[in-house]
Amino acid sequence: MAGASNGAGGAEEINFADTTEIFAARLRLEEEIVMRWTLWIVGSLAAIVALVAIIGAMLPNGHVATRAAKFRETSDVVWNAITGYEDFPKWRPGVTSVTRMPDANGHVVFMEKGGSGAQDIPYEIVESVAPSGAAQGKLVAKIADPKLPFGGSWTYEVAPTDGGTNLRITERGEVYNPIFRFVSKFFMSQTKTMDDYLNALGKKFGETVQISE
Repeated sequence: MAGASNGAGGAEEINFADTTEIFAARLRLEEEIVMRWTLWIVGSLAAIVALVAIIGAMLPNGHVATRAAKFRETSDVVWNAITGYEDFPKWRPGVTSVTRMPDANGHVVFMEKGGSGAQDIPYEIVESVAPSGAAQGKLVAKIADPKLPFGGSWTYEVAPTDGGTNLRITERGEVYNPIFRFVSKFFMSQTKTMDDYLNALGKKFGETVQISE
């Protein structure tokens, strides 16, 4: 009977060892599956980023877009609004402050600061001719920091018209980073900045503007 008892105990130990090995094998299998999925996900993301970069590199660096709107205000009033840089935070959503910087090449330079982690952007006024009588005014501002992943210039043409003023903005933008270029082309409107500017200017004047190309 003693021998039978020892035999039963040995069988129990063997079964316990087998169960432990099964659990260990399952754990190794689960870890292997997790690792495979992790590598697949990381590889897929890397492939997507690479594809986006390749497509972005094939897109042109620059783009040109234009928007226009008519205001009931006189050309002098419109001109003073778009050149009154210090007052931008009062009527332009997204601009929290404007700081005058040292002049560059004899041109006015100012820094626009935005909230919620927005990029601070310095602008240089490379041309400024106020409207006079029936002659239109022209303002050209460009991004003054070549280290940013984007750049470009904006031309503002202020033309007196019957019953008001026509303001046309032409954006000549450049996006240097191919990934940013892809996002800008396919997921962002290249006229949104100008549309927001014209709508905000209309709101400043108490007008609802009609925006055209």
